[in-house]
Amino acid sequence: METSFALTGKGYLIMAADTTSARSIVKMKVDEDKIKTLSPHLLMAYSGEPGDTIQFAEYVERNIRLYQIRNLYALRPAAAASWIRRAVAESLRSRKPYSVNLLLGGYDTATDDPHLYWVDYLGTMAEVPFAAHGYGSYFALSLLDRYHDPDATLEEGLATLKRCIDEVSKRLVVSPGAYKIKVVDKDGVREVEL
Repeated sequence: METSFALTGKGYLIMAADTTSARSIVKMKVDEDKIKTLSPHLLMAYSGEPGDTIQFAEYVERNIRLYQIRNLYALRPAAAASWIRRAVAESLRSRKPYSVNLLLGGYDTATDDPHLYWVDYLGTMAEVPFAAHGYGSYFALSLLDRYHDPDATLEEGLATLKRCIDEVSKRLVVSPGAYKIKVVDKDGVREVEL
């Protein structure tokens, strides 16, 4: 019952993911951080099989950090998304594919624009203004389609996100309890509360 959302606005990107880790009908943990900070201006929310998600997220985090150490600059969001999509696609054609769905978002300091990429377990990637993964996406995508404004302020973006979270908690049979929300903008990554 994993759920993650992300949306872009005027100079920022908001990403939210539930904090529940469950297997079948059993909650294993209620404070799992499913949003990985890959660089000072890059976030990745992941969902899927528990072992695959953690292993793939750490693999991506370390390789992006290695690139930054070797080249003395961080990958921009578009380049990171292309590399991550290729890693998912290559694993799909191996004996042990990763079963992960990703939302990759970041702030491009060169162009001063936020970028959001939707990646699924088959290696499909699309740049989108808003996105969702998991069971909550069935309810949230229609709200995001209606209320998303690319020129919205951060407060308006957080209000749209709150609508999505409220709708999922009201309509989903087993709704996630809490969400971790992170914002990335020209100042970097920070965690916010609703």
